[in-house]
Amino acid sequence: MFATQLMIRRWGQLMLGLFLYGVAVALLVRANVGLDPWMVFSQGLEVQTGWSIGLTVVLVGAVVLLLWIPLKQRPGIGTVLNVLLIGPVVDLTMLVVETPDEWWAQWLVFFGGLALLAIATGLYIGARFGPGPRDGLMTGAHARFGWKIWKVRTGVEVTVLAIGWLLGGTVGLGTVAFALLIGPMVGVTLPLLRVPEPHNPGPAAPTPAVGPASSTVGTVPA
Repeated sequence: MFATQLMIRRWGQLMLGLFLYGVAVALLVRANVGLDPWMVFSQGLEVQTGWSIGLTVVLVGAVVLLLWIPLKQRPGIGTVLNVLLIGPVVDLTMLVVETPDEWWAQWLVFFGGLALLAIATGLYIGARFGPGPRDGLMTGAHARFGWKIWKVRTGVEVTVLAIGWLLGGTVGLGTVAFALLIGPMVGVTLPLLRVPEPHNPGPAAPTPAVGPASSTVGTVPA
């Protein structure tokens, strides 16, 4: 029974997390104060092609996922659903959310989207069905070539940010705020929302004749 409940929670977290992630991305776009590097790139493609931003999000995610092949990375079902579902949710949310006229309201929408993104990330990664395609690209390059993850991430994100900006994506103070805040925020939400691993206890150890029984407390990796 516990295993069934755990699986229901994992699937629920995954789907809710991906839905909220798409809503959060749309809020960040509508805030119009700056986006993270990958969304700047997707928005730049939208400007140049006339496609919806949701479609460009799906296509960029699919291309990144293809780059997993030479890195010998194997995606989880959560990784594939990440690519397929977030973009359509972005487009649907964009239909009902507009960019506010006042600057303070734009920042309110931005920080609301940022907070929602941190919660959504904790939900879908915490469900343990696989990382997002971009995170897998970084870890795959680290595992395949031994490159430091921070160097890979910095190099890739600076590149896509520059290309996206040249294509017409929005770069601003929100881009800086995103870079500074999202890491610490996810560092809070991920441990809180991570679904625990199923525990299969072995044979009970004999109780010592004298003294209290000892216990081991495991830590959940972030």
